[in-house]
Amino acid sequence: MPRFCANLGFLFTEAAFEDRFERAARAGFAGVEYMFPYAHPAAELARLLRENGLQQALFNLPAGDWAAGERGLAALPGREAEFREGVELAIDYARELGCTQVNALAGIPRPGLRPQEVRTTLLGNLRHAASRLAAAGIRLLVEPINSRIDMPGFWIDSPRKALSLIESVAEPNLWLQYDVYHAQVMEGDLARTIEANLDRIAHIQIADHPGRHEPGSGEINYPYLFALLDRIGYAGWVGCEYVPAAGSEAGLGWLAGAKAPATAAG
Repeated sequence: MPRFCANLGFLFTEAAFEDRFERAARAGFAGVEYMFPYAHPAAELARLLRENGLQQALFNLPAGDWAAGERGLAALPGREAEFREGVELAIDYARELGCTQVNALAGIPRPGLRPQEVRTTLLGNLRHAASRLAAAGIRLLVEPINSRIDMPGFWIDSPRKALSLIESVAEPNLWLQYDVYHAQVMEGDLARTIEANLDRIAHIQIADHPGRHEPGSGEINYPYLFALLDRIGYAGWVGCEYVPAAGSEAGLGWLAGAKAPATAAG
């Protein structure tokens, strides 16, 4: 059975952020993820993890002014110094939280920039971050996000583009964060892509399509994918980054179903 972690930016949002850790633990999750920890003292987040017996599975590097529409800094020319400062801040948080992987959001470059300038900036930033994080024992991930529905203009919008980028960066500490929902929107071919690139995938996230709701609500055959992950030996986390169609706990029936085969076999 895959290791599932709750994304606290999507699940249990009926409660204050600090209370979501307990809700996740009570629902049976062993780990949590969320976009950004930086609005909270690292020591306070570490306490919440510790008191609820949870692991911090993932968070993102600082991504600029999210409220103003920025969605990452890695591909933004002229923001290299800010990106590097964010890398150091993320290392501090990861150490405090016991988190061994962080994700870099490429971002949405401003119109009019030459594609080669954007790519050169992105390659340089990822090489720097991969090296710095490797020295701290932390993996750097890069995530493709679909540009059709959720983030028009996002620079890395498909697994194919992300894998090509990883090859160009040529740093052993750069990994793919494979979001099944975003991949389905842009490419499909989920099972083959996951199996063919298992050695580069460090983290998986899930939501169904259409609607970005819980598994079982749309067209993706999640029972098949979960069985595939077991069969091919995927050992990373599977982050539940979906919008519950009803309440968070009410939408967790799929999780009990995902656990059932492993329980019966055991």
